[in-house]
Amino acid sequence: MLKHKAVTVFFILVLMLLALVSVFVVVEIKYFVLLGCLWFLVVFFGSSYIASNYHVKTYCCNPLETEKKIAITFDDGPHEMTVLVLDALRQYNAKATFFCIGKNIEKNPDIFRKIIEEGHLVGNHSYGHSSFFDFYRKKRVIAEIEKTDALIAAVLGKKTRLFRPPFGVTNPSMRRALAVTKHKTIGWNIRSLDGITKNEKFIYKRIVKRIAPGGIILLHDTSLQTVNVLKQILEFLQNNNYTVVSLEQLLKIKAHEE
Repeated sequence: MLKHKAVTVFFILVLMLLALVSVFVVVEIKYFVLLGCLWFLVVFFGSSYIASNYHVKTYCCNPLETEKKIAITFDDGPHEMTVLVLDALRQYNAKATFFCIGKNIEKNPDIFRKIIEEGHLVGNHSYGHSSFFDFYRKKRVIAEIEKTDALIAAVLGKKTRLFRPPFGVTNPSMRRALAVTKHKTIGWNIRSLDGITKNEKFIYKRIVKRIAPGGIILLHDTSLQTVNVLKQILEFLQNNNYTVVSLEQLLKIKAHEE
């Protein structure tokens, strides 16, 4: 992405300027260290904050949406709790998008099939969701994505074009991998933090105060507290005349390859 290249070029130029100045006057080493630290902080923030579009273009909401439409997404399934999530969505006639981990598709094939049968979209969330995924090289990232693509296609009958990076972190290796796999990178602008806290009241309030037309909510279909909060959120959206739509509808993109 141009942002990362531009930032790197800028800091290299500043470093060269400092080196040139040091030929004529004494430049303390701390200024070189400070420059390196600033570069690291910019790259760290850009890589960690998915909406920054720092390495790859991401779809985190639809800022042009004026109607009360919003999308709900789930990460890390399929899981035994996914069944309860599906029950809640069916009760409110809401369609969601499930970003599935490949190994969990293998573990829970019937639940994965149920997601698709009930008309929800599915996306790729890597095969293993390793804590070291951010350090994988291009070839390994491609292998993870393609392995999960194959598992999805075996049930769906077509390739998903939607990908959400584990932990929402992007980097140059991922950018190069996605240039090969041709996926759309999907983020969010309403993070529930349900994967961090079990406090249902906190999760609910955090989501509700951020709800606005065109938003994308991030939840995890892996815990009972998420199921409980989901029911409250769906009730809130219904009472406030919001329509829960698929990412395909909200973002005006194709979710699957024909």
